[in-house]
Amino acid sequence: MESKPSELSTFSTKTHTDTSSKFLEQTKSHRTFLLPFISFLHQQIQISPFEAYISGSGILTNSLQMEEDGAVTLYSGSAITDTKKNPFSIKVGIAQMLRGGAIAEVTIVDQAKIAESAGACCIVVSDPKGPGISRMPDPSLIKEIKQAVSIPVMAKFRVGHFVEAQILEAIGVNYIDENEILALADEDNFVNKHNFRAPFVCGCRDLGEALRRVREGAAMIRTQGDLLGTGDIVETVRNVRKVMGDIRILSNMDEDEVFTFSKKIAAPYDIVAQTKQMGRLPVVHFASGGIVTPADAALMMQLGCDGVFVGSDVFNCSDPYKNVRAIVQAVRNYNDPHILAAASSGLEEAMGGLNVNENRVERFVNAETY
Repeated sequence: MESKPSELSTFSTKTHTDTSSKFLEQTKSHRTFLLPFISFLHQQIQISPFEAYISGSGILTNSLQMEEDGAVTLYSGSAITDTKKNPFSIKVGIAQMLRGGAIAEVTIVDQAKIAESAGACCIVVSDPKGPGISRMPDPSLIKEIKQAVSIPVMAKFRVGHFVEAQILEAIGVNYIDENEILALADEDNFVNKHNFRAPFVCGCRDLGEALRRVREGAAMIRTQGDLLGTGDIVETVRNVRKVMGDIRILSNMDEDEVFTFSKKIAAPYDIVAQTKQMGRLPVVHFASGGIVTPADAALMMQLGCDGVFVGSDVFNCSDPYKNVRAIVQAVRNYNDPHILAAASSGLEEAMGGLNVNENRVERFVNAETY
């Protein structure tokens, strides 16, 4: 006598099938972003390709679950152009893959290969510095670098220049950086990042600016310091401390005070309220500018950042691999002074010049100063 499947087992099978179909449908346009991360896990952390695939898929599954639970998705349906094509929580989950890593800025293929071999979690391609207007990098250079490395590739474009962003997404970059260091294309408007599949990175100098960029669709925030490439970290420290300090103030506020605080920093109330609830920025938070030594990188991590950007100046030495590797080790072991001491030993002078001038030196004239 043939046994019939129970209603419970039939229901479980159907539910599993529906869930799998939904996952495949929602992640179809985002699976390409997982491939560099899976390769990175396999090569740098030395786990099997299968385990790397499971890890990458797990992050994507968790981000989808957070979207359904409302834990990460910050926007109503009216704010996103197409919720099925561009679920914001998936972009946030993809950006989470870079936490605890160092992102190296490169201008040529050889630098990209060095950064990958040194353990960088991602590389950002920028236009070689020169006279004139700074724009997005040459697409042919980006394609060449993508073929040469297996880690994720990020590329910069000018603020407000949505056509450059469209080009970068079309050639398959993994992350897009709307970078204020380049020449501005639009002085008043940033790109609506919800119209794109790729996760966006945006810079900030304070909490209000960071949360406004998140409202526009940024999946990662980069607190920016030194813009001139002088190796001076003081401005980066100032801006990171300001962001973290405002978050601490916000976390200790009464609910009634959040409305006034959101007006003060000119940020959307719902994202300010979520930042208060989480006790941190609702997206990945990196630091950039003036980070040229392992100690600089560890300082940013201990101040509360999730990772660091390293400028292309780190390659201007006789042994760039050693410099980049030391910074990567410092980010991974930022709380261990013994490892930091070893990583900092034997490095060439990272950047010449002083970062203290007479105006910043406090003069202790008399005992009352103390």
